Amino acid sequence: MRPAHVALAVLVTAVWGVNFTVIEVGLGHFPPLLFSALRFLVAALPAVFLVGRPKVAWTWIVSVGLALGVAKFGLLFVGMSAGMPAGLSSLVLQIQAVFTAVVAFAVLGERPARVRLLGMLVALAGIGTAAVEEGAAGPLGAFALVVAAAACWGVSNVLTRRAAPPDALNFMVWVSTVPILPLLALSLLVEGPSRDREALAALDWQGAGTVVYVAWVTTVFGFGAWGWLLRRHPASTVAPFSLLVPVFGMSSAALFLGEGVTPARWCAAALLVGGVALASLPSRRGRGRGVGRGRLAPAVTPIR
Repeated sequence: MRPAHVALAVLVTAVWGVNFTVIEVGLGHFPPLLFSALRFLVAALPAVFLVGRPKVAWTWIVSVGLALGVAKFGLLFVGMSAGMPAGLSSLVLQIQAVFTAVVAFAVLGERPARVRLLGMLVALAGIGTAAVEEGAAGPLGAFALVVAAAACWGVSNVLTRRAAPPDALNFMVWVSTVPILPLLALSLLVEGPSRDREALAALDWQGAGTVVYVAWVTTVFGFGAWGWLLRRHPASTVAPFSLLVPVFGMSSAALFLGEGVTPARWCAAALLVGGVALASLPSRRGRGRGVGRGRLAPAVTPIR
């Protein structure tokens, strides 16, 4: 990769890592389901009028929109609102690589190589370490919600690979239209109309800024830039940069939110990131080439 492309990949992962800190701030202004709905509303408008018509079947757009937008982000925002720290959330979500491989095996019949199986076991050890740490220091239920969000992300990864969108930004913008109404309906049902009205009536520049960041910077810019890199380089070259996300996530949470990073959490981070790195190694047949329609590359659906 050219130095400018490497710099762009690092910038995108920094944007995604800081995103978890921004979400934490935003959850101080909005109920979690309403915040998630606003993210997709702002991401879809006005971009949906600029990217052209969808380039894949609506079946795939709706499926990914529900799995990723409603399930993954709904669970993530609710989990963080329930007490899951931002930095730890950025780390735990990386277990999506393991869920992706499991779903790909179950649905697509893709058998992971032994080194990937070893990576999955190491990553699961990291999750176990983080769970013990969080169970002793924070709400374990919130931790479980973020793990469930990672599982839904794995499902959406497989759906996205099956859809094989030719234009990543076009696909993401149209996917963003799907979760808006379901998330708004869930917010009204679970969080209540009065709570939503109070949050919108109290909207200030900081609250609006968090929505703009998670919608335009993280989603539109981040996904567009990542898709641009994937069109110019093999997925096996681009995907490993996503392992920097928890580094930026934990660092920004410590810097801006004052979150402590205990030795146990560093151990969990080393196990999880190392395991995901092993699980993300390309197969011998796939090294040096892009990923074809039938082959799943880890971290090619980098929606944070």
